[in-house]
Amino acid sequence: MPSLHSSPFMDKSVFLSLLRHTSKRPKPSSSGGGGGGGGGLLKMFKLFPMLSSGCKMVALLGRPRKPLLKDHATTGTIFGYRKGRVSLAIQEDPHCLPIFIIELPMHTAALNKEMASDILRIALESETKTHKKKLMEEFVWAVYCNGRKIGYSIRRKQISDDELHVMQHLRGVSMGAGVLPSPASEKDNLDGELTYMRARFERVVGSKDSEALYMINPDGAAGPEFSIFFVRSQ
Repeated sequence: MPSLHSSPFMDKSVFLSLLRHTSKRPKPSSSGGGGGGGGGLLKMFKLFPMLSSGCKMVALLGRPRKPLLKDHATTGTIFGYRKGRVSLAIQEDPHCLPIFIIELPMHTAALNKEMASDILRIALESETKTHKKKLMEEFVWAVYCNGRKIGYSIRRKQISDDELHVMQHLRGVSMGAGVLPSPASEKDNLDGELTYMRARFERVVGSKDSEALYMINPDGAAGPEFSIFFVRSQ
């Protein structure tokens, strides 16, 4: 596992208040994306949301002095059926099993609406009072999307067959969005097509109780923000 960069401790209240900030910015011109359908997921990839250099969260957490190499970046994948719930998988490498996987308490259609704001911030807060586990080893999470609490989820201890199907099909994909073939047993699935969006993220550790993932821009172009935050109650 690649070494992580540390930075000063970040107060939880500051963390959550920042997530509630959803000021809009002018929309940039779209860039090329992945193939296939995917609705809002494809739109998100075509715009290729990236963290702006002036993001206040970066100032709080602190950026590494040297940028991470793309080959060492964390891989994040959002996927789910059009009429079903979306899942989030975090991998250290696209060829490895996820180090963190969870089904979020929101449907794909709701996620697509959030993407329309050009800012997507997903925050997971563990309300545990003990610190015997590493942050991403916690099981129960309160989930926020763009500052609004949308419910609770439990991190999976073992990957499901459907999730394994997605990871296997995306082993050679570092970034992109589109539609995946459904598992053989689910070809007549009533939840619609299986869509995905995958990108590389810079992982920044604020403390043992806070981490953040920031989408990496491969070409330096500005765009909407997509960030994932993990925080544990004090």
